[in-house]
Amino acid sequence: MPVYTLPDLPYDYSALAPVISPEIIELHHDKHHAAYVKGANDSLEQLAEARDKEQWGSVNGLEKNLAFHLSGHILHSIYWHNMTGDGGGEPLAADGVGGLADAITDSFGSFAGFKAQLTKAAATTQGSGWGVLAYEPLSGHLIVEQIYDHQGNVGQGSTPLLVFDAWEHAFYLQYRNQKVDFIDAMWAVVNWQDVARRYEAARSRQTILPV
Repeated sequence: MPVYTLPDLPYDYSALAPVISPEIIELHHDKHHAAYVKGANDSLEQLAEARDKEQWGSVNGLEKNLAFHLSGHILHSIYWHNMTGDGGGEPLAADGVGGLADAITDSFGSFAGFKAQLTKAAATTQGSGWGVLAYEPLSGHLIVEQIYDHQGNVGQGSTPLLVFDAWEHAFYLQYRNQKVDFIDAMWAVVNWQDVARRYEAARSRQTILPV
């Protein structure tokens, strides 16, 4: 039985227009995200077969495939909920997300500084990747990360809270090769309520720190 399943979208295909077209949402979710789910399940089956047969010649490639597809599944699952047609602006205490707003100011100096850093991180990924706002439990601060493909260049233990997909399949049909324009437009659909919920959940987890 499959371990991972494709989650339903929390809105219809047209909910994020005009920032992201219905055609992109449909292809991105139903084809690309679905392929990562299938890839993760296939990788687990192949690893199970390798264990049963005690044949480990392909384990390096299988572990990389699992990391790639599983991380793609997880990041996309966050991505869909990070967006809403009623989003945008910046997190404000008056909107019930004061903890997140304070954390952004504490970690980056200002919302403007954070926005500029995440925009640049997402827009300058080399090839395919993501710009990510993450909670780093050792310091208790927020950090911005560049993720190449789905799983590289990540601080171990960090929890993604807000993810900007900078793969071409996320924008090319609408924005062509203007990745920067797509990233700039993404800010208009950020679901700060969802990001704040993820922040509170991440910082409430008990973390065993190095001694």
